[in-house]
Amino acid sequence: MDLKELLEIAEQEQNRQKKIRICCCTAAGCLSANSKAVKNSLETAVKKAGLEENIEVSSVGCLKCCGKGPLVAVHPMDILYEQVNPETAKGIIKEIISEKKQDILTEKNPHKCNINYPFFTNQFPIVLENSGKINPERIEEYIAQGGYQQLYHVIHEMTPEETIQEITRSGLRGRGGGGYPTGLKWATVAKMPGKTKYVICNADEGDPGAFMDRSVLESDPHRVLEGMTIAAYAIGANRGYIYIRAEYPLAIHRLQKAIQQGKKYSLMGSQIFDSPFDFKIDIRVGAGAFVCGEETALIASIEGKRGNPRPRPPYPAESGLWQSPTLINNVETFANIVPIIREGSNWFASIGTEKSKGTKVFALTGKVKNTGLIEVPMGTTIRQIVEEMGGGASGDGVIKAVQTGGPSGGCIPASALDTSIDYESLIHLGTMMGSGGMIVMDENANMVDVAQFYMEFCQEESCGKCVPCRSGTFQMNLLLKKILAREATMIELDKLEDLCRMVKQTSLCGLGQSAPNPVLSTLRYFRDEYFALIVKK
Repeated sequence: MDLKELLEIAEQEQNRQKKIRICCCTAAGCLSANSKAVKNSLETAVKKAGLEENIEVSSVGCLKCCGKGPLVAVHPMDILYEQVNPETAKGIIKEIISEKKQDILTEKNPHKCNINYPFFTNQFPIVLENSGKINPERIEEYIAQGGYQQLYHVIHEMTPEETIQEITRSGLRGRGGGGYPTGLKWATVAKMPGKTKYVICNADEGDPGAFMDRSVLESDPHRVLEGMTIAAYAIGANRGYIYIRAEYPLAIHRLQKAIQQGKKYSLMGSQIFDSPFDFKIDIRVGAGAFVCGEETALIASIEGKRGNPRPRPPYPAESGLWQSPTLINNVETFANIVPIIREGSNWFASIGTEKSKGTKVFALTGKVKNTGLIEVPMGTTIRQIVEEMGGGASGDGVIKAVQTGGPSGGCIPASALDTSIDYESLIHLGTMMGSGGMIVMDENANMVDVAQFYMEFCQEESCGKCVPCRSGTFQMNLLLKKILAREATMIELDKLEDLCRMVKQTSLCGLGQSAPNPVLSTLRYFRDEYFALIVKK
């Protein structure tokens, strides 16, 4: 495979595509709402109308507004339909061929989405630029969008050092939650001695309410694979692993198919693009332990051991998988690599804030009118996301709090909705970016109950290796249950706060260190609700 052959595949695919393209979302959310039957109905209607030469019905990834699925998009008209069923799907074909198409669309079809609504117009797709546009199971469609051209560019026109410098200048920080500078991590692994190095993609997304990484892998797996391969070239690795939980069968299937297709076109494996560079990617399926999202526990699991974290240092960059230097980034981080190489580091660095560059993908869920997947520039306020893009609280409710960062994050009160989405601002509020879950709560939410839910989750997911996390989460959960049962005193509230600080300061890994965050944030902003249960009973 050379660049000429790659461009020929892209041209052939562009010529193959029909004038009108009906894109049916077949990501997990819409599939659960029977989008497969919708797609079959669309194909039957096209065939019945004798329009196979002009209209193509295609499976695509996430169309973002997940709460209104099944979703169907029609191009080049840029029309999006929501809550489509097999019967209404037939009407879409009739509208396309109708002379009074516009009248029918606006007056008689209640399922037409307003694509000019802020939920769509305020998005800034970088990671999600191909989501909902290409068939994730056809590598040719990814190549037609410029796929794997940046890998060729890096291998043949850039040195590993220049590649790392480009990522460093972009200001990209790890999107898994910690926000560590990506370029610095790559440079650290690259300078480590030894012939054997590894690249790991952490796809063990376990936060309640989070589905960002799953959606990216279901919608655009080749983007992640290309990013991993560029990273491997930069640091000198020839073996990679994608660690993904078994609860994501569709993402696993599409990754497996993408890897097979990549090997078929010699874009993975040996002598990539007729160069001396080799890189093999394998998938490792985890059993769903939340603690395996922590990088040292993840490494142990890949090695076939119990997924327990270990003390750091040494960090994985120095001694990781099988004691070799190892680069670990999450799905979203790798998905940012290709556009950075394509558009340049200055372009990426111009987006976002001074210390938080680029965009962030969020899974917006909870008591909000528009739920789904959004990608916005860093620096966007929580209010813009929740009230403008999300449409505000569902029903006649009032937004009370927004929880970010999953069990590792905290609850932000409505009074702080004008806070900018960036790493430092969220930490200042007592929460964190996390991998990108964002759950909206209305005035009916009991914030003590919310804290207890997350504490119980952390207790159940604790690996039990260190005493502060194993015993601390258990005792904090007991105290929270006692408060909810109106059986606690102010003395026990003091004990709860002391336990939170102890667990936060002495736990071995990030799970225990961050487990108290939902409790501490609710105590900080909603202490009166604790008082109501303790004092007023």
